[in-house]
Amino acid sequence: MQALRPLNLRGLSAIDASKRVLDAIAAGENSCLEFKSSFQKEVIETLTAFANTLGGSILVGISDARKVVGIILEAETTQGWINQCKLATSPSVIPDVEMVEIEGRTVAVVSVGEYPVKPVACKGRYFKRVRNANHQMSATEISDAHIKLINSSWDYYPDPEHAIDSISESKVQAFAEAVGIKGSFQAVLEKFELIKQGRPTFACHLLFSMNDVFLSTIEAGRFASQTIIKDSITSRDTLIEQVERIMGYIVKQTNKAYIITGNPRREERWDYPMDAMREIVINMIVHRDYRSSNDSTIKIFDDRIEFFNPGKLLDDLTVEKIKTGQYKSYLRNKQVASIFKELELIEKYGSGVRRVIDIFVAYGLPEPVFEVTQGGMAVTVYKEIAASQNDGANERVNGGVNGGVNQLLSYLQAHPGKRASELVEPLGTSLRTIERWLKQLKDNDQIEFRGAPKTGGYYPKGGK
Repeated sequence: MQALRPLNLRGLSAIDASKRVLDAIAAGENSCLEFKSSFQKEVIETLTAFANTLGGSILVGISDARKVVGIILEAETTQGWINQCKLATSPSVIPDVEMVEIEGRTVAVVSVGEYPVKPVACKGRYFKRVRNANHQMSATEISDAHIKLINSSWDYYPDPEHAIDSISESKVQAFAEAVGIKGSFQAVLEKFELIKQGRPTFACHLLFSMNDVFLSTIEAGRFASQTIIKDSITSRDTLIEQVERIMGYIVKQTNKAYIITGNPRREERWDYPMDAMREIVINMIVHRDYRSSNDSTIKIFDDRIEFFNPGKLLDDLTVEKIKTGQYKSYLRNKQVASIFKELELIEKYGSGVRRVIDIFVAYGLPEPVFEVTQGGMAVTVYKEIAASQNDGANERVNGGVNGGVNQLLSYLQAHPGKRASELVEPLGTSLRTIERWLKQLKDNDQIEFRGAPKTGGYYPKGGK
């Protein structure tokens, strides 16, 4: 559905303008429309809420019951309203005011578009529009609006609690080697803007602290029921280490079966597709709201795994939008995401959820459930499939895996020396899948990697 916008009556005849307003009254109040019987301070609050969200219009002279009560229009009425708005808001909101005749009475259409400079305050208070009501913005929401204005994010800012000597030189050096750059500890941090005003950024602390990072706590447990915990861990590792720690725990707490395919080596089939599980874990770590007092949690049950991550969806994102993979990606932690992308832990911003869904479906399992809940995002994955689907699922998995591996081997025989990232587009699959297939071919001693880590590529065994 296309987003609602302020009413625009310019260029319309009196009859058409009246009809448009009547249609709006019939539709009722919404995220971009409100009714007021008279101009009062609440009108200005609503205008700032509109300016901080998607813009909108107020019909002054319409009661809450959608009755046309009209206004008394004097010579200075319009200019007086505009002056009140300018004086009460910062930066100043200057609305458009248009008059229209409805049922013999005058109704004012007071409109404002979404402001490029946000947040807008009304006498020191900040509002946003949520459905058909104004909500006062929290300190975090105000901060987020300021940060977005300068195209930055919270994790780019210097951490006032930690100094450079709290950052692990060995972790920074390991990162530098992984991405193929050389330089001193200080030079690497400066290159990636991980130092600001002589202090590590919040991202730097989360990524490379030499001590436990209490901001990044993940609680994971194996549950026999909702109340009985069989095993658990608490991870306060730095973010890059946390990926492997949590994935190791998930692997430990899940099962795998061996499938006979006719190949020299047996195929492993886990309860869940581990490349998709890794994607979920990485998304949790990259997109979490680290200013929240809540921890990330992972609950592993016999038939499902439940993930919870603090941090609401940003702006106008919805679960439906992120499931399509076709949307503008809003990053809460831009610097963390940038470092993960340098390490090739994430591929393309905004495509992770769609990729997880596709992998689960191809694996023959139900589509994961994504939902917004309790100030964050929850994901539930299930391992159970109907008995009637088992044979078809196994056939799809075996055929899909073996067919893809053989296709990759054939491609490398024709195009030797390619890197993993260069194989994604021609084979039409994800980098994670390519890496899994490459590992299988290496384990079967059918290919080898030649050259330096950043410039080398894969070759068929015996090839030139």
